[in-house]
Amino acid sequence: MATAPKAVRYRAVRTFKRAHKSPLIFLERLPLEILMKMLSYLDVSALYTLSHVNKLFYQLANDNVLWEKIHKAEHRRKTNLKCDCTYELLQMMSRMELEDPPENFWKLLHLNSLIKYDMKTLKSNLGILNRHTGLPSRTKQVLRNLRVTWELTVSDKSGHKSSFEPSWCRFCETSVSLSWSGGGQLSDYKKISTLHLHGIRRIALNLPGLKTPGRRSLMLKLDMQAVAESMQIIGRDKLVELKLLQPGIIIGVWREINTKSSVAFVMFTLHFHRLVERSTNENPLCLEDPILKPISDDVDPEHGLHGYQLHVALNDTTCDIMCENFSQLFCRRADISDGMIRLSAISRSNPSQHSPLSGSASLPWSCESLQGNVQNCCVLSVTLLDFCKGKFWCVGSAVSVQLQETPVCYDYDGEHFLILHQDSEGRVEMQLVKEQTRFVVVSLAVCVAVGKVNKHFGTSY
Repeated sequence: MATAPKAVRYRAVRTFKRAHKSPLIFLERLPLEILMKMLSYLDVSALYTLSHVNKLFYQLANDNVLWEKIHKAEHRRKTNLKCDCTYELLQMMSRMELEDPPENFWKLLHLNSLIKYDMKTLKSNLGILNRHTGLPSRTKQVLRNLRVTWELTVSDKSGHKSSFEPSWCRFCETSVSLSWSGGGQLSDYKKISTLHLHGIRRIALNLPGLKTPGRRSLMLKLDMQAVAESMQIIGRDKLVELKLLQPGIIIGVWREINTKSSVAFVMFTLHFHRLVERSTNENPLCLEDPILKPISDDVDPEHGLHGYQLHVALNDTTCDIMCENFSQLFCRRADISDGMIRLSAISRSNPSQHSPLSGSASLPWSCESLQGNVQNCCVLSVTLLDFCKGKFWCVGSAVSVQLQETPVCYDYDGEHFLILHQDSEGRVEMQLVKEQTRFVVVSLAVCVAVGKVNKHFGTSY
């Protein structure tokens, strides 16, 4: 019905004549009605691929009549889609009797419905909570089943933007590490204005050689100028120097004399807490954790100071070198100092609690044809649960293992090291001793800001 008036527009954008004759030339010479009839037998993947041929086939393959039939047929086949917001929009269009929807309307509507369809079973797919970490046990599998990837967009001060897909992606128990090298296209970090991290959920289409369409979810925006003064060096090897921009984000900078500020790679560490939701929700407001009603208890005089459960993992982006769980952590009211509540998991004075690492503290990296391994640097992942097993504080970040002055210690003769992570909500302190070729954790404490405890529990310490 609506194809007749569109014929003039389609014929007006015929492609230029080629010197040689090809099957494509003969296809373009067919009447519009025959072309549209042929396209009506194609599936979504074939139509999307055809739209990349030339301008004529782009318009034909995006025809609203074709995609409306595809979309309604899919709705009849998947009755559960009637609960989707796209079905509500479809009903609204029917009531408004819209005869000429905008260009690409039905195509975009259908692709969005494909993305949202299996999100309905997201919670059940995540599985039960891990009793040690308090996190969904199948986060890694769900991210892969939903075809989630991450994209880094780098904007420089001149306004130019470049987007990159990860060079590699490595999952550990409670976090995932991502690295972008950019094929040598990453500019001087002093010229970068902002970094944007997007979660991209791809649609399952058979598109050899083409990037499948997907939905972008803004997860983080970092103003490089705001962190320029506070960035710190956490490690180096012969080729690169690692700079920590903020917890969870580091850049590797080449150490050559004439390229001292040239970026080799950018690395993110993402904690599993709400990672599926943050990576698949296009609404930037989802970045904020929901505001929870404080847990009140007038009977307990030290409410909010006990019953904590801590899970700590150290990894080198390929495997865990420490994975420990600690329960029933507490802090007495009299021990609150400097606005921090200290929860001690491993005490230096109790050798039975000391725990050896299963590997060396190092951070491997790779960039195009080069690779290296920064010693005394690793990835820290911390998950702190309250007495109700709710997520209280979650951290994932690369950290440095710094040499300390050797204190008096009768149990160990080796060098002493400190791992320190700190942000606005708390601090993690881990002391290690190097015995021959291995590290032993001799002290571990988590300090949480009193303001965070008061807000969470409705207390006033």
